[in-house]
Amino acid sequence: MANSWRRNQQIKIFTPKNLLLFFFTSLLLLIFLYLTSQTQQPIKSLKNPIFNPPIKPFNCYNSPQAYPIIASIVESVKYPFLFSLSDFGNLPEKPHKNIQRVLKGKPFRKPDISWTIQELLEKMKGKKGFFVDVGANVGMASFAAAVMGFKVLAFEPVFENLQKICEGIYFNRVGELVEVYEAAASDHNGNITFHKLVGRLDNSAVSATGAKLAFKSNEEIEVQVKTIPLDEVIQETERVLLIKIDVQGWEYHVLKGASKLLSRKKGEAPYLIYEEDERLLQASNSSAKEIREFLHSVGYNHCTQHGTDAHCTKTD
Repeated sequence: MANSWRRNQQIKIFTPKNLLLFFFTSLLLLIFLYLTSQTQQPIKSLKNPIFNPPIKPFNCYNSPQAYPIIASIVESVKYPFLFSLSDFGNLPEKPHKNIQRVLKGKPFRKPDISWTIQELLEKMKGKKGFFVDVGANVGMASFAAAVMGFKVLAFEPVFENLQKICEGIYFNRVGELVEVYEAAASDHNGNITFHKLVGRLDNSAVSATGAKLAFKSNEEIEVQVKTIPLDEVIQETERVLLIKIDVQGWEYHVLKGASKLLSRKKGEAPYLIYEEDERLLQASNSSAKEIREFLHSVGYNHCTQHGTDAHCTKTD
């Protein structure tokens, strides 16, 4: 009974020690909530779209997220950026080479297109204009340009690739620079049957033959995608510095749909890079000769070959 007086003693809550503890606990909680809101903020979309085309840009914020997410920095580019891989290979037997590199703590291998885009745009720094990425896939060319400060219009019809582009927009914080369209650039408005390969997101094509040319063993499925000409998206008053086209044999149709853009006079017409693989072109009922003749008709008289890519400019 010697300590019974303690039970009857009034407990003091608002002591200086308790108030100080409450203050610091509240402060830490507020700091935590603030940092959480900063790291979890949604992908920013353009408040004012770059253009006002007949179709709306793809809304990354409303898109369901892709899983899993394996991202890493791209190695050996002058302007580094983060990249989210879409092709995982045949896990676990044959994982993609970049997955193996991540497991070893190494960055992703640099694709040639990222280096090429940055090298060309480096010479154009200070000029106002856009980079147009047709067949953006998962954004290796788009992000190479965006991290340099260039505005980008990206066209990609495969939904799974769009999810990866959205991840890249978030990782690289370039939501104010990249506008992406869920469509295949072509020479007409409408819809077209598109062929996807199960397990491969880098070889989808309008032509079934073109889609399976490199990966004959993969199952091929058909989907309907929207088509739109570049001339209907890009306004005549807007300058385009560089166009890259990689669409597995559909290049001729993309170029035809950009006749007005490509017909601009020298100094205002864009530098052009497009894939010129004769096997893929023939699978889509066109040819390198047909493309060169069309380009000549709109003033592109100087084209050089870089592997399977052609680089074209206007000359006097």
